[in-house]
Amino acid sequence: MKYKNNYVEKIELVFKKAFQIPPNYFITNSSQNIIFEENFWENTFLQWIQILINEFQESVPNSLLNKKSFSLSFEIIDDLKISKLNQKWLNKSGPTDVLSFPIISHNDLQNNLTCVELGDIFISFEMAIKQSLEYNNSVEKEVIWLASHGLLHLLGWDHQDHNQLENMLNIQEYLISELNNEFIN
Repeated sequence: MKYKNNYVEKIELVFKKAFQIPPNYFITNSSQNIIFEENFWENTFLQWIQILINEFQESVPNSLLNKKSFSLSFEIIDDLKISKLNQKWLNKSGPTDVLSFPIISHNDLQNNLTCVELGDIFISFEMAIKQSLEYNNSVEKEVIWLASHGLLHLLGWDHQDHNQLENMLNIQEYLISELNNEFIN
């Protein structure tokens, strides 16, 4: 990891919650609500992009390194909606936990635009609940984990083999550790 002080000034985020909270899921404290707040996600994505650009430069497209503003869409949805997206765009049936649709255009990067549109991230809240039980995590940590995974895909990371997957998972762990929030520990 090398550090070059590139400063990201802002992130424009479109955040939506398009799901019904399952009847057996109870919000027991206010820290659980944070994953449903746009401000939390704006700060989180801004911090993560800053870290990735400054500490993982070798893995971030060079054309993004000096950009000051980024934009992305992030939506927490249900299994039905993610299944439809999965079928329509990836020709896969059934729900998945996270989908990312990068839209970084090389033409936009060459035009030296001040704001770079990264793409869209969709997370199934129902899958996050199931996986939190399977991995013995809080639902909040699972949603944050999936969001970090989605962001890495928007920025070009992939996991076609075991080494790529391990690298991606290690970076996710690092990003989440940098958030320093009590409820994700």
